Amino acid sequence: MELRQLNTFCTVASTLNFSRAAEALNYVPSNVTMQIKALEDELGVRLFDRLGKQLVLTAAGKSFLFHVQSVLNKLDEARGAVHDSEHLSGTLTISANEVLCAYRLPAVFRLFRSRHPGVRLIFHSVANQHLKQALFEGTADVVFMLDERIRSSGLAVEPLVEETFRLFAAPDHPLAARTALQLEDFHGEVFLTNAKGCTYRTMFDRGFEKEGIDSITYLEFQNAEAIKQCAMAGIGIAFLPEITVKAEVERGELVALPWHIPDLRVYTQMLWHKDKWLSPIMLSFIEAAREVTVHAAAMSHR
Repeated sequence: MELRQLNTFCTVASTLNFSRAAEALNYVPSNVTMQIKALEDELGVRLFDRLGKQLVLTAAGKSFLFHVQSVLNKLDEARGAVHDSEHLSGTLTISANEVLCAYRLPAVFRLFRSRHPGVRLIFHSVANQHLKQALFEGTADVVFMLDERIRSSGLAVEPLVEETFRLFAAPDHPLAARTALQLEDFHGEVFLTNAKGCTYRTMFDRGFEKEGIDSITYLEFQNAEAIKQCAMAGIGIAFLPEITVKAEVERGELVALPWHIPDLRVYTQMLWHKDKWLSPIMLSFIEAAREVTVHAAAMSHR
């Protein structure tokens, strides 16, 4: 059993796709397939089931992944002990939802890569409600969540920046020119939101229920980009964090409506497992995230 096979197995387990794993590892797909087959032959079990075009971990594969990740983490710890912080190498896995991936993390990745080009960053886009589980399962080293203040006995949680959520509409929307709005102004309007189950959709529902509105017409979406495009097309009123629509507002394609949603305090938060060894790689990444978000918060208050 070779170290490269274990690295390949972890990459395939995270992508569940031989071609994407090969691209990430700079191998040809056949090389990845051969390494996985060699592992399965040596272990005498199937690590993956091939269900048509879909690849899934078997029960044995999930169990093996847990132990392999522990071995690789220990190896990274050993590497960190013999390398100075200026020449870090190894792998770091980061997860976040699509909003933070698009609007907060690129600057963090850019700063970190400029300091440590030898570190391999792996990013997984994960729905907000599954991010904590990624830390408990060991499939991510650090995650970023957009949520109300998180409290956890098993996770370290660091709020980075408070995010403002607003209602946005196209400039020619009937409510766009108003300087003040009353509750009754929203009757008959269509709200463009994330689907039920999303954290901020829950907060949106709660805010309007407190105001006495319990019959709202929704169009539900899986991502912020679709919500923005439909709002610009005049289909309805979008509920989004300000960071996602900054460019559209500056270009005059969307306007913020004068409405405050009560008791809505949402933060971009950075989390990691309390029992995880904070390697030099992790510590440097955490510091880069702090630097970037503190700067972003200062710029937004100017």
